[in-house]
Amino acid sequence: MKLFPKARFKPAVIAAALLMAATLASAPSLNAQSANLPSFGGSGGLIAGQQEASIGQQVMTSIRRSAPQIEDPLVYDYLNNIIYRLVPSAPLDNRNLSLVLIDSPALNAFAVPGGVVGVNGGLFLNAATEQQFASVLAHELAHLSQRHFARRMEQNETSAPLTLAGMIAGIVLSAVTQSDIGIAAIAGTQALALQNMLAYSRAHEQEADRVGMDILASAGMDPRGMPEMFEIMMRQNRLQGNQMPEYLSTHPLTQSRVADTQNRAEQYPSKRVQDGQEYHLMRSRLQVHYANSAEAAVEIFESYLNRDDVQHHDAIRYGLAVAYQQNKQLVNAEQILRDLLDKNPGRITFQVTLAEVLADQKRYEDARTLLQSALARNPGNYPITWSLANIEIADGNGAAAANYLKDLSRQRPSGDQIWLRLAEAEGMARNIVGVHRARAEYEVLMGNLRSAQRQLRQAQEKLPAGSAERQVVNERLSDIASRLQETNRS
Repeated sequence: MKLFPKARFKPAVIAAALLMAATLASAPSLNAQSANLPSFGGSGGLIAGQQEASIGQQVMTSIRRSAPQIEDPLVYDYLNNIIYRLVPSAPLDNRNLSLVLIDSPALNAFAVPGGVVGVNGGLFLNAATEQQFASVLAHELAHLSQRHFARRMEQNETSAPLTLAGMIAGIVLSAVTQSDIGIAAIAGTQALALQNMLAYSRAHEQEADRVGMDILASAGMDPRGMPEMFEIMMRQNRLQGNQMPEYLSTHPLTQSRVADTQNRAEQYPSKRVQDGQEYHLMRSRLQVHYANSAEAAVEIFESYLNRDDVQHHDAIRYGLAVAYQQNKQLVNAEQILRDLLDKNPGRITFQVTLAEVLADQKRYEDARTLLQSALARNPGNYPITWSLANIEIADGNGAAAANYLKDLSRQRPSGDQIWLRLAEAEGMARNIVGVHRARAEYEVLMGNLRSAQRQLRQAQEKLPAGSAERQVVNERLSDIASRLQETNRS
């Protein structure tokens, strides 16, 4: 069983993204001269809260269509947990965030209006500690809380008005590929405006540093992780020469800023915070994911274990188990995972990975028993439930898989892959109405409202008049019709 797809940046992906950019850039302009725009932050400006939510939705749609994403539920669950450990300490008006895991080994993260926070897989590779990793997230939450992107737009509105749709396309393309490709997708003078707005000002960066370090300290994490992470970025920048890390193209970093964060960090109470083990487990998973091959990953992790100064020993052993799994050395993987579970009974990451190894050996009943027991102790857990659904599909039990996936769809209605997998499970169970309904929700998330409408009409035709399910379908059709009318008006 594949842990998660190895998506790479391919010409087809870039071409699709560029096509979307051209479409979005030709959308009706929402420039600074529009008299109907509500004010931002109560002081006049380009973006108000409602518009920010709309931007966030459109950015997520664009990312789903164009960006290679990491679909691994264990990594996503970790990211969700660490973000929401920080959120209570962040001065955010809207704490309902949308998280994105971009499948790229480059060091990058971003936050855009509407509460979208994106992280490249490469951030795990470059941040040696959880405190360093969390510092980047806290910095991005600080940008969101201070509405720096919108303030940047306000500063540029008189000299370089930018369409809202073009801005969205540029943000997404810059996150998905390279900044210059995203900028090139926006025609004329808008390209320069976008380039200016993608790069935060020195004042905004300093403010995000200060607010981000306060967030870290308040959340019980170590603010010293921020200057440590900046040092890593500076070192990488020196090593790469002209090819700076993507993150630094939008977050300018100087030696004086590093020194300023170091001085500021020393003003917090002196206490070292222990990393959670889960961070290093996820880091190992992604090191396997980005290895040149499964065989190379095995060699890397075996060499780690042979070092005298090995740190995070269990995380390294776990990485070796994942590498063995990918390299089809399933007996070796199982042995390591059972040893780890003996030392850490109940750790979900070990249970889910062991169940996947058992399923790879077609030992579905063993895998099912292990995960059902884990789910009973952790009701609603996303990685456990997702893995159980996959095991049921592999074992030909579509109806059972559909039940698990319906539970997940209620927890994460914005999870496009959940709806796609649910459609597959319903098809296996020969529930054609269920296929159409799940497929419709997937199409909505992908921005294909007319396709969603067609799917729901097909479901409607197969349901008896007056049935409760037909009423639900009718209500969803009405909602989509309203959204289509709004789209046509704009």
